[in-house]
Amino acid sequence: MAFFRLLYRLGLVAVALVLLTANPAAADERAVPTFAPACHAATTLETGVAAMRSRGQWTCDQSQWRSDAPAVWLRFEAESWNGENLPRHFFTRIARFKSITFHAIDADGTTRSSRLAEADGRPFPAGPAFQLPLPEVTPSTRLVLARIEAPHSVPLLTEARLTYDPVHAEWSQVDMILVAFVMGMLMLPLLFDISFFVVLRERFVVLHAAMVSAMMVYVLSAGGLASAFVTLPVALMAVLAPLSWAIGAGLSALFLASFLERGAQSRVMRRVTVATGWFTMLVPGFFALQLDATQSIDDTGYFVSFLPAIAIITAAVMEAVTRGSRSARFVAVAWAPIITASVERLLRGLGWHVGPASLDQMLYVAVGIEVVVISLAIADRFLALRRERDAALTEAKMLEQISTRDSLTGLMNRRAIEARFDELLAQGFDTFALVDLDRFKAINDLHGHQVGDAALIACASAIRAAGDRDSIAVRLGGEEFVVLLRGARALERAEALRQAIPIRIATEVPGLELPVTASMGVVMLGEANAHKMAFAEFYSRADALMYEAKASGRNRLAYERLTVFRTAPEGRKVKKERAA
Repeated sequence: MAFFRLLYRLGLVAVALVLLTANPAAADERAVPTFAPACHAATTLETGVAAMRSRGQWTCDQSQWRSDAPAVWLRFEAESWNGENLPRHFFTRIARFKSITFHAIDADGTTRSSRLAEADGRPFPAGPAFQLPLPEVTPSTRLVLARIEAPHSVPLLTEARLTYDPVHAEWSQVDMILVAFVMGMLMLPLLFDISFFVVLRERFVVLHAAMVSAMMVYVLSAGGLASAFVTLPVALMAVLAPLSWAIGAGLSALFLASFLERGAQSRVMRRVTVATGWFTMLVPGFFALQLDATQSIDDTGYFVSFLPAIAIITAAVMEAVTRGSRSARFVAVAWAPIITASVERLLRGLGWHVGPASLDQMLYVAVGIEVVVISLAIADRFLALRRERDAALTEAKMLEQISTRDSLTGLMNRRAIEARFDELLAQGFDTFALVDLDRFKAINDLHGHQVGDAALIACASAIRAAGDRDSIAVRLGGEEFVVLLRGARALERAEALRQAIPIRIATEVPGLELPVTASMGVVMLGEANAHKMAFAEFYSRADALMYEAKASGRNRLAYERLTVFRTAPEGRKVKKERAA
């Protein structure tokens, strides 16, 4: 418990640090300005640069952004840089596209153009953006037009900028520290999941580990942290981020269905939640691939297909909370920020509102909160499951004891001794003594069953007290008992035990008119490993001997010693030595 309290406090500190360092404006507070497009337009592939020189086809506000058009034009005007610090580079959010053609148009109509493919993009070592070089921009340049062919993402268009120094287009140090901090936070629950799974082989632990791994890939790619260590193609990074998010979201639904306590979800809701998980991994995951054939629909399809997942997961958590699920309360706290940030990212991705890339930090903060709270939830569930399993084991042991113990005397019962008889015989318990109280029915008839039960308990006490590690006492039923013995002087020990029974009963059950004696039939098996006998055969022989003892006047012992001879040519012969 101390460990989990420490984890909880560390989590609170981590969340506080994330909230303090997450400044949405920090990414745009650059020492060197960047230049945003003044207008944008969606056209066909046949539209040329001549038709785009005038403002006639342009939309010059932050509405009607489209990524489903064959080509989208961005218009950068010289008034934004005022002839100073002329732009040299184009940069924007990492996403898939076919090509970008730049046209630098001077006042006298001179045009310098360059066409660059997706493979020419170079990711920044800090931040989820890539850059391309511009054709030469001179003091007389009035316009820079960028024609993006087959764009797959609205943020690829809305976050496009020009700059004269690409170093200042990277994310700030604070931004990257935040992303690195979130990555560090993700490592911790992954290690916890591995540790928990070693102890608790539960499916939800594996699902959470997979979900955390998907989040780590998302933060590395979408946050641009991967570029600080290795240079990946723009196309690969553009696919990794949305694909890992789709997989993580789908796994979260499967995790929810597996994690909640039994009865926290209705059967229908659980099935719908599981189906939603697979749907989210498959459908948004397919659109995340951003194939050429799906260019016109994949951006809208990706974000719209998340709407059912958001709605169903929210409904599933709310249902579980109303059913009193403790785990669901943890999940609600953990997922409320991440669902809110996901909705904002969805609206921005669909072009319904335009915001800076730094808004993604809300998503990273939400991921950090989710990681801390869900880790606490798993720890809490771990303790609950351990308590449940301990209780189940205790109950199982009690049931086992009940099923193998005689409820009146506490001795082993017939079921238990029969199950272990071969094992005990192999351990050397080769003397089988069957004990029967003499005239026990008369005790019940004269004094009642309560006194009869007291006599049976006293008999069991005598057998147990006279025994040691080389003897095992069993109540078969009624007034019949069995004692298994091994070692030296087994017959003498059995007789001493039989003689102790009347004394014990007389001491513990006062008021009996006559002493309660016992008759005993004893079977001794020599060379037990050479001639094994079943319990039923032992019992049958001992029972016959016990009745011989009763017929001889009761209160005595009759025994039989079985000896095995190996030298007889016709096979084994058993010599019986009988005495009474």
